[in-house]
Amino acid sequence: MSGGDIAGLIAAGVFAILVALLAVPIFKLGKVFDEIRTTIKQIGDGTTPLIEEVTNTVATTNTQLGKVDGISNNVSDATANISALSSLIAATIGQPLIKVSAFSYGVRQAFAGRGKPGRSRHSR
Repeated sequence: MSGGDIAGLIAAGVFAILVALLAVPIFKLGKVFDEIRTTIKQIGDGTTPLIEEVTNTVATTNTQLGKVDGISNNVSDATANISALSSLIAATIGQPLIKVSAFSYGVRQAFAGRGKPGRSRHSR
């Protein structure tokens, strides 16, 4: 064996050791990729039912909002009817009541003025 053959064997041995040292991190990296794949699969499996539940919740909420909208429309109509009724009552009873009040005030003033003979009004 010559010196070149020995150098070639040494180089081959060093290369084999280098390959062995680099194989360990690559093997560990493969395990990491397997774990990442498993985790992503679990997340995907867990997300699908969650999305379905959110969809059902949104649909139920929309139904309830439709009912609330109907109730608020009915309350608005009732409020308008009550406002119109109070205006009608004020117009029907209010004007005659004011006239009766003014008439009774005038009658009281007239009777109050008769009872006191010494008092007279002077205009300036």
